[in-house]
Amino acid sequence: MNMATPIERPDQMLGALRDKLGAAAVLIGTDVPARNCNDWSASLPQAPLAVIRPIDAQGVADAILTCRRAHLPFVPQGGLTGLCRGASPEPGWVAISLERMTGIEEIDRASMTMTVKAGTPLEMIQKAADEAGFFFPLDLGSRGSCAIGGNLSTNAGGNRVIRYGMTRELVLGLEVVLPDGTVITNLNKLMKNNAGYDLKHLFIGSEGTLGVITRVVLKLFPKPRSTMAALCALKDYAAVIELLSAARSGLGPLLSAFEVMWPDYWDVITTRAGVKPPVVAGDSLYVLVEAQGTDESLDAPRFQSWLEELMERGLLVDAAVAQSLAQTQGFWRVRDICAEFGQVLGPHISYDIGLAVARMDEFVGRCKAALAEGIAGCESVYYGHIGDGNLHLVSWVAGLSVEQQPKDEMDAIIYGLVREMGGSVSAEHGIGTLKKKWLGHARSDAEIALMRTLKAALDPDHLLNPGKIF
Repeated sequence: MNMATPIERPDQMLGALRDKLGAAAVLIGTDVPARNCNDWSASLPQAPLAVIRPIDAQGVADAILTCRRAHLPFVPQGGLTGLCRGASPEPGWVAISLERMTGIEEIDRASMTMTVKAGTPLEMIQKAADEAGFFFPLDLGSRGSCAIGGNLSTNAGGNRVIRYGMTRELVLGLEVVLPDGTVITNLNKLMKNNAGYDLKHLFIGSEGTLGVITRVVLKLFPKPRSTMAALCALKDYAAVIELLSAARSGLGPLLSAFEVMWPDYWDVITTRAGVKPPVVAGDSLYVLVEAQGTDESLDAPRFQSWLEELMERGLLVDAAVAQSLAQTQGFWRVRDICAEFGQVLGPHISYDIGLAVARMDEFVGRCKAALAEGIAGCESVYYGHIGDGNLHLVSWVAGLSVEQQPKDEMDAIIYGLVREMGGSVSAEHGIGTLKKKWLGHARSDAEIALMRTLKAALDPDHLLNPGKIF
């Protein structure tokens, strides 16, 4: 595909697009909002040349064609809650924001699907499903801000992957605008549809580098009628693995979350964040187990007896069982308070990695020692979803600003160990620009070459979110 020779200046083209889409749809220069200059990463904000805010797929196509004629790089934006600069612009770029493309278009009760616009916040989708008598299981700490299009673009994970899978497993159909402005509409509702390539998987997890997602068909599930939660203390990681096995076999499909917190995490939240520990404190590892079922009269006693059996076996040092929704939410606050680490710990660097479940504790011990030995004053804490192979950690040197944190040295130690142990440098947050230097630690040269081939086929002029991932 060859670029047509530009016949107008970019400002003229953007002005013409504003005349077509409306003044509220095209913000230029000093009218560009600060929110469109960065995602939630701590990187330096960069103001785009313009922000285009379409209301439908045709508006997105018009925006793309304008950028192509002016040869302007462009980046799609949703809720901007990413942590890897995947949706962040560079100077001279145009941001195509889907913030005005919000709303639930349809809930199909028979097929148990929901069709939504890509800019719709995740929490709005959760509430709409709940009000309709269904359940949408994707859940993230940024639920009130993140947009479903961004969730798809990064193949978001979250708290319930162990039961429902990543975002990829929750999508049936897509509408997407290609880098040449072509609108592909396949709002499929069928569970079984093997008519050729399943093209939606090209775009899910591609971080906005292959196309702009504009509408989505999501899978819904029956609403849970019972939720049980327990916060457990265990003596060591071997006991954690045994508990995970017991939860999978004893709770079966009821198991919906398995969150593990190492002693250093527990120490931070109880001594610095002021969390009152619901179970005995010490050198234990801590696990939040959640189960969801369909009959409270049967599920709650089953969950209680399962825990009592584990206590009798001596597997648990201590355990607290939630007796109400408020207590369940309190248990989750213990795990979700990591979102407040900026206030609790001060400036720090967050990491999101994937590892074999059996080797996570080995990684924690080796990584913590390597950071402390290799970087003067470096501290780190560890926690994660574990049941789905996802470990999170934060590291920092006290007294330093975010810009002063020795991130390059931290990256080299952490990602070097990830590569040695056969893991992934990104379990659920994506690559963006902040991790692309380390992509080769998790993907082979042949895999990266194929990624480049796909990118070149769909975006030969490299105008759609260029320089991201690889």
